[in-house]
Amino acid sequence: MPAASTRGGGVDGDGDTLESGGYRRDTSHKPMLSSVSIKITLMLVLVGTTILIFNQSSYPLKFFRNHNSFSGPSCENSNVPSSPAKDENIELEKTLRRAAMKDSKTVIITTLNAAWSEPNSLFDLFLESFRIGDGTAHLLDHVVVGAFDKTAYERCKAAGLHCYAVTTEGVDFSGEAFFMSEDYLKMMWRRIDLLRTVLELGFDFVFTDADVMWLRDPFKKFYQDGDFQIACDHYWANYTDVSNSPNGGFNYVKSSNRTIEFYKFWHNGREYFPGRHDQDVLNMIKDNPFIPRIGLEFRFLDTAHFGGFCEPSKDLDEVITMHANCCIGIPNKMHDLTMLVDDWKRYMAIPPSNRNSTTRSWTVPRICG
Repeated sequence: MPAASTRGGGVDGDGDTLESGGYRRDTSHKPMLSSVSIKITLMLVLVGTTILIFNQSSYPLKFFRNHNSFSGPSCENSNVPSSPAKDENIELEKTLRRAAMKDSKTVIITTLNAAWSEPNSLFDLFLESFRIGDGTAHLLDHVVVGAFDKTAYERCKAAGLHCYAVTTEGVDFSGEAFFMSEDYLKMMWRRIDLLRTVLELGFDFVFTDADVMWLRDPFKKFYQDGDFQIACDHYWANYTDVSNSPNGGFNYVKSSNRTIEFYKFWHNGREYFPGRHDQDVLNMIKDNPFIPRIGLEFRFLDTAHFGGFCEPSKDLDEVITMHANCCIGIPNKMHDLTMLVDDWKRYMAIPPSNRNSTTRSWTVPRICG
């Protein structure tokens, strides 16, 4: 894409040519003067409209140009972390290594603050889902909790998980960060920055919100190819179609230069789309020309397997995860997730040969969705 200054220079140059051509000084050709004036006016209107469109585009030129230094796709990992501080990255890497699976590079990551980690709250349901899931209990050994405050960190330690203190200078994330509040946006973007650092350290990850219930092992259902696989609020089309509506609360990402550059691109979006959260920005950039240029492959996960309250998976024989999306407020999430867990327990208690269409369906969402 040509730089904006080049595009503007061409317009200005044409204007200078028209001016220097003598049309304004040639008083003996008044009809020509009128015709040229109209042409100049129309050209200026066209140029002004073009500039306005580019300035208000969903992909501002400056946003795109900032990423033109990327030399091309590569499968090699970049192991030079840029933030947070170097000593924090060392601690993060140690935590990730302790939590890694047999391949020594794959972890499960969630983030937590005090409001979500209170006893008998969302974090307890999250942990319970692993324990009552079909073949998921062992996955708890590989969960890393990014704790946004001291209370969440201590709660993580008490649960016997791998814990990492996510520092954000001058910000207190301990209270409930209400949807789209300033603290909520800061927390979401700090999370994207953390995940980029994980990729830079060479680790693949499944990121999961703590209001996602893990009922079966998702690794058996992930696509073999694809750099970035993500659950959806609504699954409209096939697994490569960017018209699907992704949800940042559950995704599987492989570490490579492609994904690192993508997370940088995504994180920078907070500056060019102020007041938007990470999922909004992802929807704005998912079909940006930058994505195919770096060779990144998206895979969208079908809600039949990776469902949520926006679009529940309809068959408990097929469900892998269920997310309390399309639901605002901890009490509302707790209500419907508790019902979901009860549904699952009843389903698992029935011998497979006795399960039918009634016993294989949810009673939720009730308040959410």
